[in-house]
Amino acid sequence: MRLIIKNLVTVALLLLGTTGYATAQAQPDAPAVQTPPAVLVADDVEITTDRRLIARGNVEAFQGTTRLSAQAIEYNSDTGTLTITGPIVINDGAGIVILASQAELSEDLQDGLLKGARLVLHEQLQLASVQMNRVGGRYTQLYKTAATSCRVCENDPRPPLWQIRAKRVVHDREERQLYFDGAQLRVRNIPILYFPRLRLPDPTLARATGFLFPEIRSNSRLGTGLRIPYFIKLGDHRDLTLTPYLTGKTRTLEFRYRQAFKRGRIILQGAYSDDDLQPNDRRGYFFAAGEFALNRGYILEFDLESVSDDAYLNDYGFFGRDRLDSSIQVSRTRRDEYIKLSYVNFKSLRDDEDDDLLPSDVIDVLYERRFHPSLIGGEVRLSAAAHGHERPSNVNFDANGDGIVDGRDVLRFNFEAEWIRTYQLGGLQVQTDLGLAGDIIRVSDDITFDEDSGIAPKVGVTLRYPLVRRSKNGVRQFFEPLVQLSWVGGDGLNVPNEESTRVEFDEGNLLSLSRFPAPDRRERGWAVAYGGTWARIDPNGWTATLTAAQVLREEAQADFNDTSGLSGTTSDFLLAGKIELDGGFAMSGRTLFNESFDVAKAEIRGAWSNNQIYVGGSYIWISEDTDIDLPSPIGEVTFDGAYKIDRFWTANANWRYDLEEGRAATAGAGIAYSNECVRVGLSINRSFADSTTLEPSTTLGLSVSLRGFSVNTGDRVETRSCGKRAK
Repeated sequence: MRLIIKNLVTVALLLLGTTGYATAQAQPDAPAVQTPPAVLVADDVEITTDRRLIARGNVEAFQGTTRLSAQAIEYNSDTGTLTITGPIVINDGAGIVILASQAELSEDLQDGLLKGARLVLHEQLQLASVQMNRVGGRYTQLYKTAATSCRVCENDPRPPLWQIRAKRVVHDREERQLYFDGAQLRVRNIPILYFPRLRLPDPTLARATGFLFPEIRSNSRLGTGLRIPYFIKLGDHRDLTLTPYLTGKTRTLEFRYRQAFKRGRIILQGAYSDDDLQPNDRRGYFFAAGEFALNRGYILEFDLESVSDDAYLNDYGFFGRDRLDSSIQVSRTRRDEYIKLSYVNFKSLRDDEDDDLLPSDVIDVLYERRFHPSLIGGEVRLSAAAHGHERPSNVNFDANGDGIVDGRDVLRFNFEAEWIRTYQLGGLQVQTDLGLAGDIIRVSDDITFDEDSGIAPKVGVTLRYPLVRRSKNGVRQFFEPLVQLSWVGGDGLNVPNEESTRVEFDEGNLLSLSRFPAPDRRERGWAVAYGGTWARIDPNGWTATLTAAQVLREEAQADFNDTSGLSGTTSDFLLAGKIELDGGFAMSGRTLFNESFDVAKAEIRGAWSNNQIYVGGSYIWISEDTDIDLPSPIGEVTFDGAYKIDRFWTANANWRYDLEEGRAATAGAGIAYSNECVRVGLSINRSFADSTTLEPSTTLGLSVSLRGFSVNTGDRVETRSCGKRAK
């Protein structure tokens, strides 16, 4: 029978708790900091005549958050030591567990010797040793140690998948570091690497200076080499990662610097290369990004991007970009107000684009405010915007013969006031929109245009009649027919189309009074938009939505190109929908087609997944349109998927195919193995790009990560079982 004796508790308080009380009494002027008293529980307890406390059978001792369990404990009050017979388990309540067969410890369990001991850190990493010493509660020294995060099964003669053997290991509890002397990395007990000295973080340390796991990478153009990241902790709020990448054809140093401030953060990253692809040039890139909270609710954001040459990012596989944009922006968002000031600089990496002829420098200013006047009801919206873009070229004529003046620069100002109110007439919803817009646009470095301005009054009325049907099984069906009658007055401005060259007709702008993406031009005259939306919502089954619409006009708009779907007096039909099935399948699509069912644009995206498989893909089609420099159609199919072979193995693949070129654009595949102690990934990627600056390339990658030396992120990790399948 389990015995908890009141006298025994008193003795435990006197014998095991004296150190803390004595310290407090020796310093009467110091704050009274007391060591928590110890409590001892056992099946059998004996106090000998020489004041030795002996507890036997299911012994448990508690002091603060530390808990000790053993078969027997003998306490010697003369020496202040505990002689413990195992099996012994010491849990400090902070993620450190010690297992041993025998131990001789101080009364506060902070110093002493343990034999046949194991140290378990954060339920991730275990270190088994012949002998263990505890010093001052901070240092734990282990001799003839094997460290691994792999599950080790009793009575299993097989060695763990990996382990680090060392003559001595010291665990610094305060610094949360592990120091290895004479360390040897073994895979299935086969020595792979030897380190005279090795330092690794314990699993509770989120950030520590040291090497990260390397990656082997083979590229058809750069050769085979090794990437070895080195992480440098510069403080609690900043760090630097340096990554040398060395092959027979390149010597590259990558870097990343991060810093968190009280009101923001920044990240700087880049690379510097000396390679054989361009042997006479020094190549590299530099990106910087940040975000800061300013006074009075303003947010500062910046993004700087620079590269030495157009092919560098593609050659090294850093980013799949063909244009760079550096920007800085200050904005503030409130419930009824929005303010933005931004500057953007563009740089093209495409073969067929000249930066001197592109609007490289762009400035935007926007102020929006809304009111809810009680006198007239509804909502009043006011906005003022300014935009300017400049080309580096100052040439004032059309050198290319394509209608674009080489050095054209544009500055515009827009002002707009709008009153919106909604009425409910039974089941009919009526929304009225009344507004006035003013535009001023100035064009320079272009002898064809100068300056123009105008006023555009506008009015719109939208009618909706939403219908809802509910079934007993919880299914709801929704149908909303709608029609909008609108008019925009004023004459079109005699200015070039610089900003609204790409127009999209979709559900988002169906009821807009102007469907141009920028206010440098506006729709004019009378127009009618009509259509409807149907939806089925089933919490336990399939859900779908479908929208169909069209726009009719009094007069055609000259700046709507053919593929926009809005050219002529009758627009293309817009058809868009989405369906989600209970089994994990989802698909969405959108298309524009005319009365002859000639398709201008179409896109379909879909995905299906379960516990084992994920499959996703898309199809995109855009017909030819010389008005937007598209002499031939664009057709593309993409696919990506993953298959979980079993609990530990996962395979993935991706593929992008150009239907017009009749060849693949990119393709890739990979396989990864992951369990409680290791993650190994093998990947292959092929880029088929071919131009004057880009060449096809193939990249192979191999990465190996040993788990147990990083903070547990909470992600699900499959653990191998001993005889049984782990749940």
